[in-house]
Amino acid sequence: MNVVSSPHLPVRTSVGGIMARVLAALIPGLVVYVLLFGPGVLLNIALCAGACVATEALWLRARGRRPAAQLRDNTALVTGVLLALALPPLTPWWIPVLGGVCAIVLGKQIYGGLGSNPFNPAMLGYVVLLVSCPLQLSLWPAMTPLWSDPQAALSQLAIAFSGDWVAHMDAVSGATALDAVRTGLADGRAIGEIAAGGVSGAFAQGHAWVALAWAAGGAWLLARRLIAWQIVVGVIAGTALFALPFWAFDPSRFGSPLFHVLAGATLLGACFIATDPVSAATTPAGRVYYGLAIGALTVIIRTWGNYPDAIAFAVLLLNLCVPLIDQYTQPRVYGQHKRPEDAP
Repeated sequence: MNVVSSPHLPVRTSVGGIMARVLAALIPGLVVYVLLFGPGVLLNIALCAGACVATEALWLRARGRRPAAQLRDNTALVTGVLLALALPPLTPWWIPVLGGVCAIVLGKQIYGGLGSNPFNPAMLGYVVLLVSCPLQLSLWPAMTPLWSDPQAALSQLAIAFSGDWVAHMDAVSGATALDAVRTGLADGRAIGEIAAGGVSGAFAQGHAWVALAWAAGGAWLLARRLIAWQIVVGVIAGTALFALPFWAFDPSRFGSPLFHVLAGATLLGACFIATDPVSAATTPAGRVYYGLAIGALTVIIRTWGNYPDAIAFAVLLLNLCVPLIDQYTQPRVYGQHKRPEDAP
């Protein structure tokens, strides 16, 4: 049994047990997601998780390992679920499958497996899909509450296997709040003139409700001391604090701090993605800097970059910086001095 022991985790907690709790914490957000946007996300989860688990099993068998023993850590399953949540519901079926394969091979096993990967596997798989299939990953379905038209919501499942996918998606897709703001600003309109802009637009489109549900699951993980609070607080604070001066300078051109926190994948990233114990910073101070930098980069890429949401890019860029962050934020051992000349 794998055992994790760190300042923010209970001693002798198995990796499989931690991952099972992470999956449980995702349930509130998943329920709200399905109720507001239909069951397409469940299909994505089935395809991504199945591809991740199958790929890991085949890779382990090719290396002469015992797949059944190592798959019990549930890390491949969590990778597949997080990747699926980053994809638009009802993407063509082959995209989640391809993403799952890339996440495990390019994001995990090619480096030696669990504990050796420098990048978050789910986000690496997502970025590979985003740069390879930008059209398919740019069309999100408009909010269609399951209780308002159950038959229409259930019929959306067929879109993922449709031969004329774009035609079907054009009929049901709608821009997210971040997409709407980005497009509206490019057309010369102020945020207040954009119907889906601002915090009210994020709630009206349903994405803010889903974000709050992710936060509820993250709060439960924090209460159980299963994720580092410094990273969660750092990502949220970094997003809000970096957005604040630009919004204060010109609220017609820049989103408010609350908008950036509630729109897109900020809270999902803060609670479930940036907190990956393998690819994240490990020192207490380093986790704070790591989270703050992810939040700031998210706002920068959203505002001036080519992608409306940027959690994946921000996390991967900071994964590269983790060794440097950890090196310069090691706590001083009692009785030792930072420099030899400081010794008495």
